[in-house]
Amino acid sequence: MFGYYFMLGVRSLRRNPVLTALMVLTLAVGVAASVSTLTILHMMSNDPLPGKSSRLFVPLIDNGPLEGYTPGERADDIQISYQDAINMLKSGQGVRRTALYGVGAAVEPPRRDIAPFTIVGLAPTRDFFAMFDVPFLHGQAWTEQDDARGADVVVLSRAIAEKLFGDADPVGKRLNLMGFPFTVVGVADTWKLLPRVYLLQGGSPYATGEEFFIPLSSAIRHETSHYGGMSCTANIGPGFAARLASECTWITAWFETASAGDRADLQSWLDNYAADQRKLGRLKRNAPNQLFDVPGWMDYTHVVGKDSKLQTWLAFGFLALCLVNTIGLLLAKFSVRASEIGVRRALGASRAEIFRQFLIETTVVGLVGGVLGLLLAFGALALIRLSSKSMASVAHMDWQMLGLTFVISVGAAIVAGLLPTWRACQVTPAIQLKSQ
Repeated sequence: MFGYYFMLGVRSLRRNPVLTALMVLTLAVGVAASVSTLTILHMMSNDPLPGKSSRLFVPLIDNGPLEGYTPGERADDIQISYQDAINMLKSGQGVRRTALYGVGAAVEPPRRDIAPFTIVGLAPTRDFFAMFDVPFLHGQAWTEQDDARGADVVVLSRAIAEKLFGDADPVGKRLNLMGFPFTVVGVADTWKLLPRVYLLQGGSPYATGEEFFIPLSSAIRHETSHYGGMSCTANIGPGFAARLASECTWITAWFETASAGDRADLQSWLDNYAADQRKLGRLKRNAPNQLFDVPGWMDYTHVVGKDSKLQTWLAFGFLALCLVNTIGLLLAKFSVRASEIGVRRALGASRAEIFRQFLIETTVVGLVGGVLGLLLAFGALALIRLSSKSMASVAHMDWQMLGLTFVISVGAAIVAGLLPTWRACQVTPAIQLKSQ
């Protein structure tokens, strides 16, 4: 009977075409508004490293002065000082460790037909590539020895490598960066970690991938300025060496452990490290030392802002308003079929059969509204990508949201059809037959 009722539902779309078109359009607009905002929220809050995010940790140590500090207040700083970062790299904790900061570099292309230009990237240690699953098109990451001696080596992104060297493998070739000759040791394949949790200073969490990578030690040796924020609570002396010795925070550190259960041991080491530093006259606030896994880090840094969540709730509120309008339109459509219902009841159809028939008809309306809503949602996401570069990387629908679109549409249609369908089942056959 389901197939028969479904065909009746398809045929019913041609009855009262104006009412049907209004129902489908109302439902489609509500679905498109809710799905497009929910898609963006879904992509923004997406786990960038599923299966691994519970084993990656960011440490935070409050090294601010006592002046003006209230115990228990949250520090807004999400970076650490250079000396703390270096001590963490030397700690041997976890299976991998890295420290990094954003850098920019002027490039002198080897080809004369390309003018010099500026690129933006990272200065991490070697472990970064394995920790964040960076894929390689050519070559590989630099060696531990390169980290130790601050070698002038570089890993290029695929886009920059193709711009400079075409389709050829550039590994082993020289490239002038920041006025110094660097040797290309690898080319990272197209790679976008969304959100960009490894460095939340200096750009959007949903920015495109890095254009190049150089060793942290090489960037420090060349006194490369940071690309991003830096917080200093006291005046520091002139020169790059003064910055390295200061309490200014401009570095992000990461640990990778063998399992999520190793978090307690890492926290214990962090507390002991902070206690040792206080004995040296540092970390005077004695604030709690914090350790965040990837989901906790995203929550702490408000990667998904309250505005995005509010917009999603408002979009679903709009969908609810569309459902109210759809209920009214269904009541109007089903009311004109009272005589048909009376005849069917008189011929022996039960209320349950009438209920199933009309509920399946509303499901058909939901499917048609879902298709139209999906098209409108794709259009809305395309407009968002065109109007906002920072949101372009998250304004895409994946298979999960594609399926959810139809679930929301059909579910909304069924919910909207419950009252009209129930009212249709209450038709009294005798009264309807007398009126004919």
